[in-house]
Amino acid sequence: MKRTGTYPRLAKIIMAMMIFNFHFSTFAPLHAQVGNLGKFDSRLLHFGIQVGLTNSKFDLDYSDDSELRQTLQGTTSYFSPGFHIAVIGDLRLNNWFNLRLLPGVMLITRDVSYSWEDGYLQTHRLAERSRKVESVYGEIPLEIKFRAIRWGNFRPYVTAGASYGFDLASLRKNRNRTDESIIRLEPHDFRYSLGLGFDVFLRYVKFAIDLKVSLGLSDLKVEDPDVYIRAFNNLSSRTFMLSFTFEG
Repeated sequence: MKRTGTYPRLAKIIMAMMIFNFHFSTFAPLHAQVGNLGKFDSRLLHFGIQVGLTNSKFDLDYSDDSELRQTLQGTTSYFSPGFHIAVIGDLRLNNWFNLRLLPGVMLITRDVSYSWEDGYLQTHRLAERSRKVESVYGEIPLEIKFRAIRWGNFRPYVTAGASYGFDLASLRKNRNRTDESIIRLEPHDFRYSLGLGFDVFLRYVKFAIDLKVSLGLSDLKVEDPDVYIRAFNNLSSRTFMLSFTFEG
């Protein structure tokens, strides 16, 4: 399965940030000026809520079925918007690292486009050129958060973690019929993620914005003789998330 260069680039940013942070902390004054909520990051445990936008697609492999390839030039998945909400439980491990549990719900849509041969379209005028797959995932992500040096009321951070998702709207048990064809998915999805963001210490709460990318480790495809399913060998998830967090 092909992957883009998103993760290598993000991993380099995270590594550079960690190296800079540890190097700078050696020379930074211990009495650096702190603004709002000066003791917030010293708490052992705190909670919050996270809401945000998603952009999701499938990573897929074009079918190696030689007969199908005579009528289908290829398949493509495009990013589609969605929404997510989660609660946060944050456990302080030391001055730099926190362990975070973020159970929540994610509503996502993923599109699949089919490039049929012109000759096939002439004889199959009802052939669909795209399919939309909607999912509602119950999510249980577990992350490590690395916090950099605090600058007044700002503190950048990076995250890395893994998550398990269960598709509450899964149609796995449905059977395709000639008059109602669907793309069925396995309900279980395991993913890993990397992200970066910054905390803003307000007067009463800590606000954060972060950007995260996650890739699925699971093949979500349910085998089916339907041509729209045979068009690819496997499916996995890819999601970008822009999140807004409030912690108190």
